[in-house]
Parts: sequence; structure tokens; C-alpha cells
Amino acid sequence: MHFHQVRVYYEDTDAGGIVYYANYLKFMERARTEWLRELGFEQDTLMEQSIAFVVKHVEMHNYAPARFNQLLSIETRVVELKGASMTFQQIIKNEQGVTLVSGDIKVACVDLAVMKPKRLPRTLLGEISRVI
Repeated sequence: MHFHQVRVYYEDTDAGGIVYYANYLKFMERARTEWLRELGFEQDTLMEQSIAFVVKHVEMHNYAPARFNQLLSIETRVVELKGASMTFQQIIKNEQGVTLVSGDIKVACVDLAVMKPKRLPRTLLGEISRVI
């Protein structure tokens, strides 16, 4: 499991002072990017090789709101790994450990040149298999 923290900025909130729902998806995206970086893979380097990840499916559940200036913790784990895709389970908690949002996100690996599915690079697949 990977942990990433995000501070809620004013720009993340709506008129009521709570995090706008779509911003949780941005927080989750950042956490997945940092997870990949910790595995030793930079997305810009992958893109130079015509490799990118696109979100294929999202299921998100909101339980309680996050508010301005809170420090959130995002837990990320891979729950399914296939040749050209992977599914993440992500949970966002507040500083008290209360679950605010959970999401299941399926991403597909694509060849940027043709925007078609592409197998995960062998080195990346091996590293992900090692940590899950």
C-alpha cells in the first residue's frame, strides 16, 4: 500500500467550503502518480516511449466531506493487475483517520501513437507484481 498526503486549498473547495467532488479524483490521480514515481517510473519518461495510462472506469463513494486546510491521506493499492490494465483501490482519510471517500479506478495502458491498448512494459509489470 502507498500513502500520499494532500492539503486542501481554498481552490479545492466549493461555495460551502467543502471539497468539490471532482477534486477527489484529482487527489487520487496525484497519489497514483507518486506511487508510480516511488516505483522508479516517471510518466514523462513513459510518454517519451509512447506509453500512457488512461482511466477506463471509476467508481467513487463519498462518505463525509473534507474541508479547507485539512491534511488528507490517500491510501493506494493495486487490487487487479492484467497485461494491459490495472485496478486501484484508493481511500481518502482525514487527519483523524475517518474515511471520507473511496474509489476503484481502472486504468489502461495505451500506445500514445495510435491510442490503442498496449501491454504494460515488462519492467513496470515486474515491479508492480513485486509490491502487490
